[in-house]
Amino acid sequence: MAPQTDIPIAANVLGTIGTILWCIQLIPQIWANWRTKKTDGLPASMMFLWAACGVPFGAYAIIQNFNIPIQVQPQCFMVLSIVSWVQILMYTHKWPTWKATTLGLAVTLACGGIEATLILTLRVLYERGHDTPVVVVGVVASVLLAGGLLPPYGEIWKRRGRVVGINWVFLSMDCAGAFFSLLALVAQNTFDVLGGIIYAVCCALELGIFTSHIIWLLRTRKVRREAKNKGITFDELAAEYEEKGEPFKFAERKSKKTKKGNSRRGESDLETGSDSSNEVPLREQPNAVVAKNNEKQQMCGVGRVTKGSSSLLG
Repeated sequence: MAPQTDIPIAANVLGTIGTILWCIQLIPQIWANWRTKKTDGLPASMMFLWAACGVPFGAYAIIQNFNIPIQVQPQCFMVLSIVSWVQILMYTHKWPTWKATTLGLAVTLACGGIEATLILTLRVLYERGHDTPVVVVGVVASVLLAGGLLPPYGEIWKRRGRVVGINWVFLSMDCAGAFFSLLALVAQNTFDVLGGIIYAVCCALELGIFTSHIIWLLRTRKVRREAKNKGITFDELAAEYEEKGEPFKFAERKSKKTKKGNSRRGESDLETGSDSSNEVPLREQPNAVVAKNNEKQQMCGVGRVTKGSSSLLG
């Protein structure tokens, strides 16, 4: 597809709204991460793939000569994704601050260098009529963006539909930003299919996250009411069920690694139990030895008495 030459005002306005939303969408998530010092349920792979997505997406938008707001958008998206990724390394994976920050800066510089290289090399080919490399870059951007929204579905499956760690303000702004950016492409004189796919996929997957949590809220309304009546949280109620050994319908699914670890602990407890059962005879052994020694002494005494009496008789 040829690059855009004349951008309608409507496309610029809609693109500006989408860009503003996507430029600040991750700020609520970053703020929530920093305030709570927790990123449980927010996968590091999600943010890293999004940061990587900014490279081909930014190069594609610039080569295609999209409206300026949409050209700026991927760069902001990439930087904010890297910041959130660094937070996950610090809060979930317990990396030292200096180490996570240094890696984040290195990744940012690498992404900027790769994007600049793609723009300088592919633009020349594109102007000569070679569309394939640019199309490939657009496809890669779509795959990375969609791939970044798949890890949260793994967390959702583990928690039986519950969404944890993802800030709802961030998700709403991200979905709205993708929607307005899609409308901006529609308002252009020529609709860009790959760009449209990127935003449409983003909207669809994020709406899926919303839907999953709403269904979870409906399914757990009685349990959450029970927790509220007891003055505790849902997680505390789940912990109570676990302590009682009662099956809890909405308990988190355990990974194979966790199950294996539990089974090993069970085996070690059984082994300890068998060893402890053998400890009683071991403890009783000294008494048995003492009793046998006493018997021997008594027998020896009797023998000496018998011998003495026989000698007297003799």
